[in-house]
Formats: sequence, C-alpha cells, structure tokens
Amino acid sequence: MAKKSKKFKKMVMSTLATSVLATTVAGSTFAAPPDHSNAGGKKAPSVEAHVKPIIKIGQREFKDLNANGKLDRYEDWRLPTKMRVADLLPRMSMEEKAGIMQITSLGANPDVMNDYVNNRNIRFVIIRDNPTAEALASRANSYQEIAERTRLGIPLVFTSNPRNHINEQNQFGISEASGQFSTWPGTLGLAATGDIDLIRDFAEIARDEWRASGIQKAYGYQIETATDPRWRRISGTFGEDPTLNAKISRELVLGFQGEELSSKSVAQTIKHYPGDGAVLNGLDPHNEQGQWAVYPTEGSLFKYQLPPFQAAIDAGASSVMSYYNVPKNDGSAVQLPKELWYSETQQFEEVAGAYNKKIITDLLRGEMGFTGYVNSDSGVLTNRDWGVQDLTIEEKFAKAIDAGTNIFSDNNDPSGLISAVKKGLVDEKDLDPSVSLLLTEMFNLGLFEDPYTDPAEAQAIADSNESQARADEAHLKSITLLRNNEKMLPLTDQKVASTKLYVEVFAGNNSVARTTALKELFRKEEPSLTIVETLEEANSALVMLRPSAYEDQVDLNAPVDIKLGTNTGINVDRVKEIQNKVPTALVINMNNPWVIDEVEPGAAAVVATYNVKGEALLDVLRGRYNPTGKLPITVPANQDAVDKNASDVPGYAESYDYTYTNEVGDDYTFGFGLSYEE
Repeated sequence: MAKKSKKFKKMVMSTLATSVLATTVAGSTFAAPPDHSNAGGKKAPSVEAHVKPIIKIGQREFKDLNANGKLDRYEDWRLPTKMRVADLLPRMSMEEKAGIMQITSLGANPDVMNDYVNNRNIRFVIIRDNPTAEALASRANSYQEIAERTRLGIPLVFTSNPRNHINEQNQFGISEASGQFSTWPGTLGLAATGDIDLIRDFAEIARDEWRASGIQKAYGYQIETATDPRWRRISGTFGEDPTLNAKISRELVLGFQGEELSSKSVAQTIKHYPGDGAVLNGLDPHNEQGQWAVYPTEGSLFKYQLPPFQAAIDAGASSVMSYYNVPKNDGSAVQLPKELWYSETQQFEEVAGAYNKKIITDLLRGEMGFTGYVNSDSGVLTNRDWGVQDLTIEEKFAKAIDAGTNIFSDNNDPSGLISAVKKGLVDEKDLDPSVSLLLTEMFNLGLFEDPYTDPAEAQAIADSNESQARADEAHLKSITLLRNNEKMLPLTDQKVASTKLYVEVFAGNNSVARTTALKELFRKEEPSLTIVETLEEANSALVMLRPSAYEDQVDLNAPVDIKLGTNTGINVDRVKEIQNKVPTALVINMNNPWVIDEVEPGAAAVVATYNVKGEALLDVLRGRYNPTGKLPITVPANQDAVDKNASDVPGYAESYDYTYTNEVGDDYTFGFGLSYEE
C-alpha cells in the first residue's frame, strides 16, 4: 500500500496486515478481490445442473452454462476466478450488465421472477418474508432453475437482512424475519455477553443455516458505532464502543464468510458505511428530515465511526453498504485531512453516501484498502435520493457509478441505467468494473457450479437442538444486573415459597397482550411461583418496560424522544404506583439508552435486557444463572444530558457528566454490570 494509505489505516485502528494487488478491468483500476477459485488441482466441487447439460472430462464434471457443447473458460472451475470473469464479461450484453447491477426484493411468484430474470437480467434478490428453512430452499431451487435456463446460465444470489434474533417488531432494514432458524438475543445482547467466541459461534451457526436454505449473502451486520442515544436503529447495532465493535465485526466476517469465500460461505455486506450513528437529533435517515450526518467533535470520524469498518475490511468483507446520510458541513468539525476535502472550502460534498466519491472511492477504497463492491442502501435512486433530488434517473446512475457504487438496492428497473448508457452519460465499459466485482463474488461462492440445496437438510440444520442450546447460552449471558442493593434477587426457592408476585408489562398498545404472555410463561415454567392478578394481593412485583423511541409525526424536525413516558409507551405514574406499594424488580429492555431517571430510583432491583427469551430472564431472576452481562451502551443521566450530547461521540466519552448514577453510586456506563455476589 502507498504510504498515505498506511497513514490513514493507522488513524483508524488497523490491526491486521492488508495486502492489495492492483488489477485493471476494462480500462478502470480497482484493487483485486482475493482469488478463491477451486484451481490448481484442488478437490473437485459439487456440480449440479437441473436444466443445462453436464460436460464430462475424464472423471470431472462441468456445467455447460451456455449450452454450446464445449467447455468455455467461465465454465471451467479449475481456472482462477479472474480468468473466468474475464471470459464471461465480454459475453454479456450491455443490458445484462445493467441488470446484474440491480438488487431487488424477491418477486411474489414465479411469473414475477421470470420477468426479473429473463427480461430485466436481475440476479441479486432480497428475501423479506419468513418461510421455513425447507420452504426457503425449495423456492430458491425453483428460482435458480429460471436463472439456469437463461442464455449464459448466470445464477441468482439470495440476500437477507438478519433473521436469527428476537425483535420487538420486524423492522425494514434491521430484520424482516425471525423464528425459523436458531433464535439469539438482539445484537446489543450479543455485545452484552462480551464473549467473542460465542459471537463467532453465532456467525458460523447462522452461516450454516442460511447457506443450507439457499441464502448466500447477508445485508448485515450494522457494525456502526451508536453515538447518538436517540437514534432508532441502535437496536440493530452492537453498541457504542468502537473497540468492541471492531472485534465483533471481525468475528462476524470470518464466521459468515470463513477465511475466504467458498461454497460454504455467506457473503457479508457490512453497513452502513461510514457509520449511521452520528445522526442529527436521532432522526431516521430513511426520512428527509433525518438525512444529515453531523460530526461536531474534531476527529470523531476516524476515532469512533470508522474502526469497525476497518476491522471488517481487514477481515475480508465481501461488500459494504453505504449510508443514506448526507454529511453536513455546517456544525461539523474537521474530520478529513485536506487532501480528502470535497473542495478548498467544503470538507464534505453534501450528497448521500451512494453518490459521495470522496467517501467511497477516496476514503473507503483509496485509504482503507477495501477491495470488494459497494452496495447502495434501498431507494437511493427514488425516494431516498438525498442531495441529488434534482437529477434525472440517468444522471443519478451516472453520478453513483462515478462515485464508486456497484449495485443498487431495491431497484428492479435497470432501464434508467440502460438509458444512461444510450445517452452517453455512462460508457458501457464503465459498467465492467462493477460487474466484474459482482461476478467475482458469485464465482467464489461456488454458485456457477452448484446453486442448489437440499430442503430436508436445510430444515434439519435449522432445527438443530445443539445450535439453539448455544443461542440460549447467549440469552443468559446477555442479561445485565444493574442494581440489587435490597437483595430482592434472585428469587430463591425459600423466597418463592412466600412470594405473591404481581406482573405487569408496559409496551404501549401491546401492554395487555405482553403482560398476559409473560404471566402464562411464568405459570408454565415456574408453577411453584404464585402469580396474583391484582396489586392488592401482592407482596412483590415484577415490572417489565419495553419502550419504543418516538418520532413526532407533526413536528418532523423535533428530536427523537427516548424519555420514558407516554410517547415511548410507558405509563410512568403506574410504574411508580406499583413501586410505592411493594418491592419491585424493574426489567428494562434497553433497545436504546432510555432516560430512566423517573422510574429507576423506586425499584428494589434493576435488570437490563436486549430482546431475550422469557425463559432466560426467568432463569436469571430465579438464580439458576448468575448474571454476567455488561451494558453495551451508556444510560444518560436525564433529558438534559441527552439534549447536550454530541451526536458523534459515545456516551462514555462525552465531555460532561452524561451518565446516570444510581442511589448506591454506580454509573450505568458502557461495560457496567453486576452479579449476585456483588
């Protein structure tokens, strides 16, 4: 690497040696992705064809993908990937290249998929529904047959957002599905375990489940540092510490992909580069009012935002998803050295990540050493085109490709790109670097040889008791004891004998249903524990808070509200009433660093969870598991602390007294957590 690039990597946190080989593709120079082909006399891969012929040479089999009766270089798995790509690329029409540069949500039926594959030349699709593993595999097989029938037999790549976690609600871009594979705590919960080996096991287990079900690419994980406590997508991250996030990022990439991409891998698309956490007022960048990324603290981009991405890049991440955000000059301190400034007077070009050449090409590729492909976030060509709203669709494609974006998410219409080429805004050869990178991933994943899976085997892998047992361990390890000075917990057998427990869950409109479900679980799993229906009957209580961050739908620019109250779905007066009546264990689902100063002091014990199974919570409350979890985020002292926060700095690093301190003097800061012995 050039000396300048080494300097930038050191600024971020580089811990792994990076080697970048330069290769020229159709007139454009990119860093070459690692070559993971099955060449040089290695063991023959599995070869399976449902439509096209098989060519046999001795004992070896090859798919005749273009059905011309001879073995072409792109069909020959013995050759290095770069040679196969170089052979296939010129065989593709301009329309086929434009189609492969789009990734769209899965077609509703085979007719739609026929249209996507045959008429629009799309090969990357996103799964957003939640079938069983067996059904996923069966459907994937049928759609792969559609792709195999095409002129060149280029296979499909199936993609998904995370689907192995408990979620308060399935949320677009975080998780569209859960419950069909091994079920783990939320990502904040994984971080709370502090167990890097466990996180590696999670990634490897999820990889096996996904790949067996016909999913070869992950839209995840959200490795960005959570620096504004109001940001609504903190629940999809691993918290606020860039060092821990970097360690986790490395394990996720190596766990899902392996040391190199292969037929056993799930390619990672880490997101949202260069870090979505520094949002203005916590507002959602999916919406126009939330489009701004602000960096008021000098050097915060390199110190807090980029380290997890550098770790993932060093581990070999296959692709990176750019953020929606527009980096804002007004209100941002100096983040970039002068040579990376957009102009002499502007540090940032105020356009979304997919269009931002300085951020993608100069910083990500030139300085951080990324060699994979850049995947835009969904809708950047249409309703989330921040900073480029006045451009035509052809101009948007041209600007994004020039910036370094290689594939466009949730776009099923390549006609705009085709038109851009025909109008001369994009040269056809300018498509080749992107298509080359996309084909490289396909070849390295082994999809040209065998894109098919066994549905029965997929279901057996998804149903593995061993995998779920490891996930259950993560649930237990994530639960964080914050205060127990009155020794209310654990509920030992001796305590249970005399306990009459009142249970109530506060979760906005779902409060009644969640209360009923939790009481039923306790009665089923712990029949010796007496659950009473009214507070008057009780001598103790368990109160569970499941708040939701609130964005004002009238004043769209108002900061996101994370203070416990009506807006966030919590009846604070009722919580206080319960606490004043009987000793109360307060369980708070910490999807955000909530403002808890009104309800925390009245509790006899305080526990934090991060989307965990009720059985795991009960095991901790009953003392069958001694809590070991640590806060992955810092809890703010009050609303004033939230209002003063710097959007680009973690809670633990704020320059003022930001952190909540409980009545016994413990700070609820990143890394804090008790056990029953303390």
